[in-house]
Amino acid sequence: MVKKKDDENNIVLTVGSKYRVKSIESKDAPQITHGKFMGYTPIGPDDGFCIELDESHKEMAGRIRVIPSHMIISIDIIRAVDKEDKKEKPASNMFG
Repeated sequence: MVKKKDDENNIVLTVGSKYRVKSIESKDAPQITHGKFMGYTPIGPDDGFCIELDESHKEMAGRIRVIPSHMIISIDIIRAVDKEDKKEKPASNMFG
């Protein structure tokens, strides 16, 4: 029997979080990408993982790398941004 996880135990990739992504570059060595997750984009019938490269990529820093999802080997979570942090908080005062 498989137990279902509570929603609060699920891991969700959130925009603004910092990740280290290992993806297929060649059969000899993987490509390592460090940076901030910007979201997903379609690539033909597939989707791509968009990441803004950080300063470890030297002259490429600040550019967006799109990694086809089927090429990803692993994703390390360096700093996660909570989904709740991205939502606008409701006004606490009521007028009228």
